[in-house]
Amino acid sequence: MKNVKSDDFISGLAQEKDTTNTVGPNVTFELVFVSRGRLRLGSVVTDGIFFSKVVNAGEMFVIPRGLIHFQYNVGKKKVMAITAFNSQLPGVVVASNTLLGSKPVVPTEVLAKTFGVDDQLVNPIQSKFGN
Repeated sequence: MKNVKSDDFISGLAQEKDTTNTVGPNVTFELVFVSRGRLRLGSVVTDGIFFSKVVNAGEMFVIPRGLIHFQYNVGKKKVMAITAFNSQLPGVVVASNTLLGSKPVVPTEVLAKTFGVDDQLVNPIQSKFGN
């Protein structure tokens, strides 16, 4: 992975979905094709290297299966992107919702240790997720 760079993941429609949720996006369909707007996409590979790229309308970005990744609107307008998974049942795990919005809650001391913060910082963040 030493010679890999963010540009290696890029090559050069539908009705809007509700994005009024805790994290913003709505995943409906991981090859990401941006049909409108600009997205910053990124992922961290298994040896800890972070890759990120701004993807413009008409461009695609490949996110290798199973990697923690993000998509973030960096433009002034709404983004529309089409995402294709390599499985009929890919599942979606939003890390923040999973760790901070679980029921019953993940213990404060576990989250504090995981994120390297004081216990007092966890509760206000966790409360944003309904806990």
